[in-house]
Amino acid sequence: MDLPAYLPIAIMFLLALGFVIAALSLSWVMSPKNPTPEKLAPYECGIIPEVEPTNRFPIQFYLVAMLFVIFDVEIIFLFAWAVLFPDPSFGWKGVLEIFIFTLLVMGTLLYVWGRGALDWNVPLRERRVQDSIEPEISPVEAA
Repeated sequence: MDLPAYLPIAIMFLLALGFVIAALSLSWVMSPKNPTPEKLAPYECGIIPEVEPTNRFPIQFYLVAMLFVIFDVEIIFLFAWAVLFPDPSFGWKGVLEIFIFTLLVMGTLLYVWGRGALDWNVPLRERRVQDSIEPEISPVEAA
């Protein structure tokens, strides 16, 4: 393929880039510039917070979100494999490769599950951690 074959793609890219720059510039020029304390305050679903939160946001939400993205991407690879499966040249090599891939995905899921990343029962988890940790004896108590 020679360079003129890419000309339509280059033109489309330049048009898209020009549109983005024009839209951002126009919105910046036309927008009113009168910040007030109400506009600068953080927006919390329409409710003005009276006190700061006492507890931190649970990390479990972030862990589940990251795991969802990871396993979602792995499922995309399974769809690509399923499209190629009817091809006669695919053979047993392709079946073995997807079997190994599935074993690795399941091993990852079992590891994450075993580490408690999917455990939402906080009181049970805290009790299990406390049971597994032996209390340390301070040198004062030992004497």
